[in-house]
Amino acid sequence: MSPKNVILIATIALAAGAAAPARAASSTALPPLVTVDHVDLPRYLGRWYEIARIPNRFQKQCASNTTAEYELGKDGSITVTNTCLMGIGKEDVARGVAKIVDKSTNARLKVSFISFFGLRPIWGDYWIIGLDPDYQWAIVGTPSRRFGWVLARTPTLDNVTMETIYGILEKSGYKVGAFEVSPQ
Repeated sequence: MSPKNVILIATIALAAGAAAPARAASSTALPPLVTVDHVDLPRYLGRWYEIARIPNRFQKQCASNTTAEYELGKDGSITVTNTCLMGIGKEDVARGVAKIVDKSTNARLKVSFISFFGLRPIWGDYWIIGLDPDYQWAIVGTPSRRFGWVLARTPTLDNVTMETIYGILEKSGYKVGAFEVSPQ
C-alpha cells in the first residue's frame, strides 16, 4: 500500500473514531448485530473473493478482482492480505492483522491495516454474521452497519445463494441496496 493510502486510511479512521459518539447515539435504533454461533478458524483461513460490499473510502481505488487472504501465523496471529486491481490495471495490496475478540465463537474479530513503529492504534470490527455450512461463502459486518462484505471461495455466486445472503443481511439490519457487486 502506498504511503499516500496509509495516510488517507489513518485520517479516515481517526475521523471515524472522533465521530463514534454521534454514530453510537444514532445507531441505538438498530438491533444488536448477531454473529454466527461458531467459526472453525482453520476452515475459514485461505482465499476469499469479494462478491459485494458497501462502498467505502478505504477501498475506493479497487475497481475489480478484490480478494482477501487469511493465514495463521506461527505465533497464533492472523495475517490479512487484501488485494485488488485499481482502475488503471495496477494491483493494490493492503496487509494487516486480525485478532479474535470472542474466542468462544471465533466470529468477532478486529482487524488493523495501520501500523506505526510496530504499534496498531486503529482496529476495525470484523464480525462474521453469515457463513455457509461448507465455508463456501461468508458475510462480514460491523455493529454500526456502515461496512459490510459478502465473500466467497469462488469469484461468483448463483442467484439462489445471493437471495439467501440478502435475506441474512436484511434480518441483520442491513439495507441490501447499500451493497454493490464487486466485479471479478
